[in-house]
Amino acid sequence: MNLRLPPVRPGKLAMLGVSGALLAVLWHLGLADGPLLARGARNIGVFAQDLVPPDTSVLQTVAGAMVETIEIAFAGTMLGFAGALPLALAANDTVSGRPVAAAVRTFLALVRTIPALLWAIVFVVAVGLGAGAGVLGLAMYSMGYMGKLFADAFDDIDPEVVEAVRGVGVGRLQLARFAILPEAANAVLAQTLFVFEYNVRASSILGFVGAGGIGFYLLGYVQSLQYDALMMAILVTFAAVVVIDQASVRIRRRFLSVASHTSARS
Repeated sequence: MNLRLPPVRPGKLAMLGVSGALLAVLWHLGLADGPLLARGARNIGVFAQDLVPPDTSVLQTVAGAMVETIEIAFAGTMLGFAGALPLALAANDTVSGRPVAAAVRTFLALVRTIPALLWAIVFVVAVGLGAGAGVLGLAMYSMGYMGKLFADAFDDIDPEVVEAVRGVGVGRLQLARFAILPEAANAVLAQTLFVFEYNVRASSILGFVGAGGIGFYLLGYVQSLQYDALMMAILVTFAAVVVIDQASVRIRRRFLSVASHTSARS
């Protein structure tokens, strides 16, 4: 009697391979060590106990630092936007031609390869300690990141719209103004708000390298073992992120509703 084994599906085989690779990586990194994990769990328990109750005496200090963090994120995002928008247009084949577009995309890839924290270190060296270095660091990273997002949004525009405007006989700048930018406006707004939300979180650690914001206090509380004060700083950061996230959702909804009414009237 011949027994036929059920066929192994490619999906299951892939999952087995990924699971095996994950276990091998965890073992190689030392995360499969039972005693180490047990000791780590105990340490986390002690750390969690030291976090509560939060130290309310530092609320005014960390709230002021959080305001500076939001200012750094806003300024960095807006400066990055100012650089990203023209670069994204230049990265579009229709606007600037394929050779120029390829060169600009390579430049944007190079800029965003360097993390915001490393850009902040560069500008701390260049302009000194303080919020200015944080703003410039976030601006550089945001320019590279938003430039990529905007360029992709421009590429996704319906080619029929572009051809219709081009058929009128307009030049490349007019094509960008009257076809590409209006069609991609919703995506540009959504992506800019997303980057701003990201920059608020990213700028929270720029103070680790002396680039201003609440990160300076986060690092100081950790180094001085003031975990209750650290908890208050974390709560303030969390509250700020939630408020900004809700505000951005409302802005997107209102803008999209206005845009839909405008297109319906036209």
